[in-house]
Amino acid sequence: MHFTPRKPLRSFKNVVFAVIALFVVSNFIDSPFTRVLAPVSAMGVEAANVVSLEDYIPADVPTSGDPNLDLIIMHAGRAQGVDPRLIHAVIWQESKYKPAAASHAGAQGLMQLMPAAAERFGCEDRNDAEQNVKAGTKYLRVLLKRFDGNVTLALAAYNAGEGNVDKYEGVPPFGETQAYVRIITGRYGKNYHPVLTPEESLSYFNLLPTN
Repeated sequence: MHFTPRKPLRSFKNVVFAVIALFVVSNFIDSPFTRVLAPVSAMGVEAANVVSLEDYIPADVPTSGDPNLDLIIMHAGRAQGVDPRLIHAVIWQESKYKPAAASHAGAQGLMQLMPAAAERFGCEDRNDAEQNVKAGTKYLRVLLKRFDGNVTLALAAYNAGEGNVDKYEGVPPFGETQAYVRIITGRYGKNYHPVLTPEESLSYFNLLPTN
């Protein structure tokens, strides 16, 4: 039996021809096979890795255990320029994340709004999670602005009223209010919250998605 040796040059030409043919096919024919082989642009990779701001929650932001409520808190914080971590700390102390929570004094909902506060900040149904959190967050922003970002005083006013903070020139000597402020500031871990525009707060509080 006689074998004819292959010529290296011819084999090389065949490989080159196959590569050229594959390139032509991949550029003019759309198929799953050619899409797999096609190069992915840098823009395409970046687009695939971008997380929607609407759905993004930083890993260090606490969770209520309810993804929908977590998003409500994030959206309220972003809209008002208030750190959602502070909102979580307030809600945890006020209601333990129970939308129907009520107090003997007449406060209701996640952020335990009194009727006057609910009316002041546009909350028609205090048991509605979204309305309650939006109104409570607006109130927090007002208090933070009033007390120049002092979290302790803002929280004292949220619990005992702005008038009492003014009257006592600080945290009122009420056991409930003092414990309230101590627990929330302990959970939040900060005593200063700058008053920022919503746009400025996204960067300051690290609320933007990162690739």
